[in-house]
Amino acid sequence: MGMDGDGREGVKHGVLGGTFDPVHLGHIKMAEEARVALGLRGVILVPAGQPMTRTQRGLTPAAQRLEMLRLALAANPHLVVSTIEIDRPGPSYTVETIDALRRQFGSGDELYFILGWDSLAQIAQWREPSRIIEMCSLAAIPRPGYTRPDLDKLEADVPGIKRRVIFLEEPRLDISAMEIREKVSRGEAIDHLVPGPVAEYIKKHKLYR
Repeated sequence: MGMDGDGREGVKHGVLGGTFDPVHLGHIKMAEEARVALGLRGVILVPAGQPMTRTQRGLTPAAQRLEMLRLALAANPHLVVSTIEIDRPGPSYTVETIDALRRQFGSGDELYFILGWDSLAQIAQWREPSRIIEMCSLAAIPRPGYTRPDLDKLEADVPGIKRRVIFLEEPRLDISAMEIREKVSRGEAIDHLVPGPVAEYIKKHKLYR
């Protein structure tokens, strides 16, 4: 824990991005596990505005994804939502989001970007990965069906990344938003996969049908 210029000890914050379409128990467990394991003050969940990867197939409108997140997190004081990407026009890039969040915190504060092993394996293709690792550490969480990325290979593509990655072994949850959307479209129960208020919201607004 470094001290910053005014002697205040730096606070650690987690950041978890995603489309959250819908937010599910896997996301919440991911945020909570990282918070506890890394001693974070809290985790900021950042729903994507117009993600690069999902422009073709329909993405639920941002306002509804945001509302589901707020319902899901209402009971947890350590998890908060940021509309930073939704408020920004056009596609969002992680490097811009991290940069904007850094400006909101004290200079001695530390950011931990929480991502799945699958995303970490792709990071060399992201926009300005070397700037990302200058601004934050990466907390990598297992994803079912993915092996732990090879750090030496990542280091060759993004020099300096080795000392910025922390591998977490938990949670190992096999929940995907796509599976949830498919279950809803087939009329199957999803109560065991999403927080109660989110299941209610999906039903009430006839999402994913």
